Amino acid sequence: MTVQQKIFWLRLATLIGLCLPALELAWRWYNGDLEPRPVTLATHATGDWAVIFLVLSLAMTPARALFDWMPLIHVRRRIGVAAALYAGAHFLIYVLDQKWNLIVVATEIIRRFYLTIGFVALISLTLLAITSTNGWQRRLKRNWKRLHWLIYPAAFIAIIHFFIQSKVRISEPAFTAGLFTWLMLWRALPARLQKNYAGLALLAVAATFSTVIFEALWYWLVNGRDPMLALEANIDLDLAPRPAHKVLIASLLVILAVAIRRLTLAANKVWTKRYVQSTIPAP
Repeated sequence: MTVQQKIFWLRLATLIGLCLPALELAWRWYNGDLEPRPVTLATHATGDWAVIFLVLSLAMTPARALFDWMPLIHVRRRIGVAAALYAGAHFLIYVLDQKWNLIVVATEIIRRFYLTIGFVALISLTLLAITSTNGWQRRLKRNWKRLHWLIYPAAFIAIIHFFIQSKVRISEPAFTAGLFTWLMLWRALPARLQKNYAGLALLAVAATFSTVIFEALWYWLVNGRDPMLALEANIDLDLAPRPAHKVLIASLLVILAVAIRRLTLAANKVWTKRYVQSTIPAP
């Protein structure tokens, strides 16, 4: 299979994967599976998928570097645009829930902090999606890359919005925050450590402890609970898996996947070398 064919099938598989959550949600809504609160459940589902695809788009750069597979760069843009589209659907369903009363919507956005930052994230993602084309990249030149640095603050405030909207059930946003921390710390690592097993192990530890701290601080500052309870919960096996445990598992799976990928590439090189040597006639 040629490189162009691999890119074509990867793009097609990505497109199908990005559409499946929307199709599944629409089908469940049509069949009444979202009752008794279909609008609320659809709002939360589209918001969740927007954050998932946003984090996944940020994961494409380290994935390309760690797995040494350039075709991944061809789907990063699609995933980012999908995150913006799901965020737009999230907002439109919320407007539907307000019976399309834009005055009420605007008032709520101004009054409620989590809606304010969510709307800022939506505007940022929409701007990035619109300017993601090759044409805009040529028009903006160096400013294009500067503009698309907005993805990092947009992701940060989207996760804060996720935390606030989840209220006391913060397992999913805490897990997401841990993954986001991993991705940001990877970018901050020196180049020699980004592909090094020691660097990946350091990331696993840092992201895991960061998740524990996020969870403890949130319960303390927002819910007024003793942060030690959250810390103790992470070492109580009866309460596993906690968000920090999931982040640690995800980090270790990355290390395992990288090791398998490198062993496969090394084996292919050895096999190719022996095959070439076997096909060259002896002098």
